[in-house]
Amino acid sequence: MKKVIAIYPGSFDPPTNGHLDLIERGSKIFDELVVAILRNPEKDPLFSVAEKRRMLETLTEDFKNVRVDTFEGLTVDYAARVKATAVLRGIRALSDYEYELQMALMNRKLQPELETVFMMPAEQYSYLSSRLVREVAKLGGSITDLVPEMVEQKLKEKLDPVLKLQPATKTKAGRRE
Repeated sequence: MKKVIAIYPGSFDPPTNGHLDLIERGSKIFDELVVAILRNPEKDPLFSVAEKRRMLETLTEDFKNVRVDTFEGLTVDYAARVKATAVLRGIRALSDYEYELQMALMNRKLQPELETVFMMPAEQYSYLSSRLVREVAKLGGSITDLVPEMVEQKLKEKLDPVLKLQPATKTKAGRRE
């Protein structure tokens, strides 16, 4: 029987619990799942590719059929290099579907044997994105339950030491600051 290798490409800046949900569930479907961190020179990431790789390797070390890698360029070219026959993509909302459908169709045009598998996240992560996590963290909000504890700590280290992602304190009048 043919071994089915899938890639789960993304920027993972930072990795969220939504990403981990898809990785865990994808690991149960595919023989091998490659979490592929895209090096995109046009984006200004919070974490370096090396930092994201270390975080994801630690977070996925219990999944024996998951490995983490990096790539740049076209997803279809990377898929061919690692002999993947499927691309795993998460869809949270209708807006995601429209974008992901375009990408899947273009990938099919470029490499017809590469299939895209869409997976919906668990309900509690249906609104979650790395962009939202970064925004909340930068503004000092709590990201507990949105990212693994290790990622929360790494965000604390990256951001302004004054913010520290600490819960808002109450004034004498009981108002939050």
